[in-house]
Amino acid sequence: MNPYNSAEKKFNFLAEFQSCRCIIRRAMEDPFGKEHINTFKKLLQTNVAAAAAQIKAYLKEQDNIPLNIAITGESGSGKSTFVNAFRGLDLKDQSDAAAPTGSVETTMEVKSYPHPNFPNVTLWDLPGIGITNFPAAKYLEYVGFERFDFFIIISADRFTENDMKLALEIQKMEKKFYFVRSKIDQNMWAEEQTQSEFNAEKTLSIIKESCVDGLLKLKIESPQVFLVSCFDLHLYDFHLLTKTLERELPAHKRDALLLSLPSVNCEMISEKKEALKAKIKYLASLSALTAAVPVPGLSVAVDVAILVKASLKYKKTFGLDSMSMENLALKSCVLLTDLRAVMTSRLSLDVINKELIIHLLLLSGVLVALIASEEVSRLIPLLGIPAAAAISFIFSYKALKDFLNMLAEDAQTVFTKALGLNSSV
Repeated sequence: MNPYNSAEKKFNFLAEFQSCRCIIRRAMEDPFGKEHINTFKKLLQTNVAAAAAQIKAYLKEQDNIPLNIAITGESGSGKSTFVNAFRGLDLKDQSDAAAPTGSVETTMEVKSYPHPNFPNVTLWDLPGIGITNFPAAKYLEYVGFERFDFFIIISADRFTENDMKLALEIQKMEKKFYFVRSKIDQNMWAEEQTQSEFNAEKTLSIIKESCVDGLLKLKIESPQVFLVSCFDLHLYDFHLLTKTLERELPAHKRDALLLSLPSVNCEMISEKKEALKAKIKYLASLSALTAAVPVPGLSVAVDVAILVKASLKYKKTFGLDSMSMENLALKSCVLLTDLRAVMTSRLSLDVINKELIIHLLLLSGVLVALIASEEVSRLIPLLGIPAAAAISFIFSYKALKDFLNMLAEDAQTVFTKALGLNSSV
């Protein structure tokens, strides 16, 4: 007998979801998404299918928040090299995905470079202002300044009057801008060759003070200057730059930036882990809502699909996918086999697909619990639904959290193997 057509329909079916709703509500206490959370709660009171669809839409929206970063500066300053390094590409990459680099100006027009793993994040390689013959205001109009979330102004040496004029115009338009002194590794090498008592920290301090003083003389107020080597992002100020960007970006854009950044130290890996962990409650809620539908096999199939998709995202975010690992091996001059040797999780070592996820769930006992939740829902269609949903939520949450922890731990060990613990000067 179909329970929905029986006399039992006199009961308020949705009331039987009360315990499930409470779990989901408690899980979804998100200070940055109160408007969405309130929508989810209202839908849970009236339409479970709509609530699931709304959560899916929210997660998709979060994955597609656009972040547009403008990279500009004088000819030959290293803009294209910075674009490639920021996107985690091998700096010798000559494919169409890489920004062309060279010792002369190679950027003659505005060119977009989406992140290979996070296409919602785009770096825009802009032509050097010096070759356009436009005044600063016209230059910004030419490149379409409205689309950019912030500007990074790059110089290989001292910042110029053109850089200053551009910064002042950006400031007038109430956009953020940051100064990056690129090729700092070359400067440090040159200083070490000419100084009898070379001190790295003192030399870096002198270079930064010189840049700041020069910008102050050009009437830039409180200039933010970062010393960066595109060949060694884990050194110098790249981590300070990313921290500053995270702090000054609007809240809804921060995760887009953080997840797309190359992992240059253990702290960044931990931050990525926390950002990904915050989304687990939504994915587990989808699992719970699906478990409430008494269709044999549906809940487990959905759970496996959720776990496959989430694990693939975790792997790419931590830089454990094949392309990122190969690039890291090249940059660090550590054999790829040696990097893979320190990884312990099968999620890191094997291809992630539904067969692997099912195998891992069987080993952990989670799959048995998920199947049991379906049986409870099927055998006791109404009264068993809240229990089934709660079980599905709890065990899906546990599996997602365990998988995230496994991959984060492997990322930490790989980073340590490749670059060592002393990741900044």
